[in-house]
Amino acid sequence: MYDLKIMNAVVLDFETEKEVSCNIGIGNGKILCVGDCPEKALNEIDADDKIVAPGFIDIHMHEETIGSGKDNADYDIADRMLLMGATTCVGGNCGNNRQSLDDFFEFIDKKGAPVNYLSFIGHNYLRNVVGNDDRYRKSTPEEIKKMRQLANEAINNGAIGVSFGLEYSPGTDFDEVARLCEGIENKDILLSAHYRKDAKYGIESIKEMIDISNVTGIPMQISHLGSCTAYGMMKESLEVIRSAIVQGADVLADCYPYDAFSTFIGSAVFDEGCFELWNRSYDSILLTEAPYAGVRCDKELFYKVRQEHPDMIVVAFVMNDDEIIEAIKAPFVMIASDGLLRTGNGHPRASGTFPRVLGRYVRDLKSISLMDAVRKMTLFPAQRLGLTNKGQVKVGFDADLVIFDKNRIIDGATFENPVLPPKGIEYVILNGKIAVKGNKIIQDRLGKVIRNCELGTRE
Repeated sequence: MYDLKIMNAVVLDFETEKEVSCNIGIGNGKILCVGDCPEKALNEIDADDKIVAPGFIDIHMHEETIGSGKDNADYDIADRMLLMGATTCVGGNCGNNRQSLDDFFEFIDKKGAPVNYLSFIGHNYLRNVVGNDDRYRKSTPEEIKKMRQLANEAINNGAIGVSFGLEYSPGTDFDEVARLCEGIENKDILLSAHYRKDAKYGIESIKEMIDISNVTGIPMQISHLGSCTAYGMMKESLEVIRSAIVQGADVLADCYPYDAFSTFIGSAVFDEGCFELWNRSYDSILLTEAPYAGVRCDKELFYKVRQEHPDMIVVAFVMNDDEIIEAIKAPFVMIASDGLLRTGNGHPRASGTFPRVLGRYVRDLKSISLMDAVRKMTLFPAQRLGLTNKGQVKVGFDADLVIFDKNRIIDGATFENPVLPPKGIEYVILNGKIAVKGNKIIQDRLGKVIRNCELGTRE
């Protein structure tokens, strides 16, 4: 007897690129049958000929702050991820960790989480731990040595690799990155990087990330490509990456489906010259938190908030939407949210990324096929991460699934209200159990930590 059976499902077969009608039998957190599946089940769902896809895998998001002795956690970001169909997420991106990975993993091991979590160890986080809190200063040889030790410990304890936020620490040069990576004992890891600088500097920045991968011999994930070169440089940047791959570089990228980025107003991203670089004015910046939530900047307010509230999350409307679509369509680019929220404030990408692609780019604009879009948010990131039991609806795979109506699915989150849930997602199943039903979270502690040692071969 199955624990759960999904009747009248439509599954996307990535090998044949066809939609297949079937039933799905689930037991012990695994997919046991895809076909007629005649056995009875303790619980049944009638998918009513809707799409049953693998749970979305978000290779780039930002985890919340939990752990450190807390008994409970406000999973502000992960709850939104779950509601939009993400069942496995990767934190620790852009060189940042919100807390010690040991604390983060230990909390989830004991308490569970709304989603399955993997994490990088962040280079900027390590810089602060070893005492380099000056983002404009290169780390000393002794500091780099200490960071190597900490990176090795983190990887041994489950981190999937090292992330860099080069734009956030301008003092980090190529040598610091290379020397840190050369001291990593386990080379079966993944690097990810937030580029050094965007817009007219984006091509040079992409070349640097490719060089890092080539010099270290470690695969590189280029983070949120849209916010790097969707300023008139996307065609060239895609060609640079394509050429590097042809020449043997192990480099891929991800992108979120919005023409606005989001980060902290006090970061180096907003150093002098940024508006000239983007060819935008101060009113392109939307403040998202009290006491100025929902307010657009002028020059005076921009500098006031940057000085008095440097940790405020802001949104910058500076990119070109047509170039975002171009990036998402590229065969070596997967879809990721870069999701970041704090008490429900921030960018709608944390709540709407995957439904937005499926509703706006697939159904409405017909910019990308349903098959390709779902692959870019399931099988493709699973292969990149070495999640050999996720990303497909096949016997033996983990029962992480999303049931959605392709005719209704769309993001609900807006820049005014970034946590509104999507429409058209009927169920989210995590580790074989119903986590979401009709936009309501039924079980929010089904997720677990996935450590580096549990991963298979990356593709």
